[in-house]
Amino acid sequence: MEETISLKEIYEVIKKRFLLILAFVLGAALIAAVVSYFLLTPTYQSTSQFIVNQGQNDQSAQYNVNDIRTNVELINTYNVIITSAAILDEVIETLDLNYSAGSLAKNIQVSSAQSSQVVNVTVTDPNPILATEIANTTVAVFQNKNPEIMDVDNVKVLTEAKTPANPAPVAPKPTLNIAIAIVLGGMIGVGLAFLLEYLDNTIKTEHDIEKRLQVPVLGIITHISPEDIRLDHMKAGVNRKGSDYA
Repeated sequence: MEETISLKEIYEVIKKRFLLILAFVLGAALIAAVVSYFLLTPTYQSTSQFIVNQGQNDQSAQYNVNDIRTNVELINTYNVIITSAAILDEVIETLDLNYSAGSLAKNIQVSSAQSSQVVNVTVTDPNPILATEIANTTVAVFQNKNPEIMDVDNVKVLTEAKTPANPAPVAPKPTLNIAIAIVLGGMIGVGLAFLLEYLDNTIKTEHDIEKRLQVPVLGIITHISPEDIRLDHMKAGVNRKGSDYA
């Protein structure tokens, strides 16, 4: 027969193992707070923008749809070129960075909106000032070397990266980490509580007898402790003495 569990039974299990669940929640929150505030290194982001357009000597020339489509298609190629060693090696040399081209490429994200000619170069680094310098230098090096690589001059800096007065780290996010840890800790605690309840096959109450043995309870024998027996003897002795005096 398929077993079912009622809301009352769920409540009883959670109530019974509440301290265990609470310990997991508080423990997970504490671990997340320690890791977020003391172990993880804060990282900052800085973004520089450039626009891709056709370089034309004739100022009276008009752009057409094909030119714009070509520029958008070129952006996918530029995204690869920007994070290549041909560009990043010069960036590393210019800023005297303690990075290899491969490790620096992991800290650079190149993106653009769909059908947009504007490209964002976002750099992540533990040093906010250095993140700004890398972003601007990367775009500048790419702009200078692009005519040599692609034989076309169609890159123009739109917005240079700037370091704010009070830069805020993008990671870690302690509040979010703690909130996630609380949810995970609660889930693990509740799951463990139900697992312990499932593995506990001892019979403690009349309900356990009816549920596990499928037989009705005819009577209950109360457990009498030695203290109760001594207390009853003392009461009996007092009553006996009282009746003798009467």
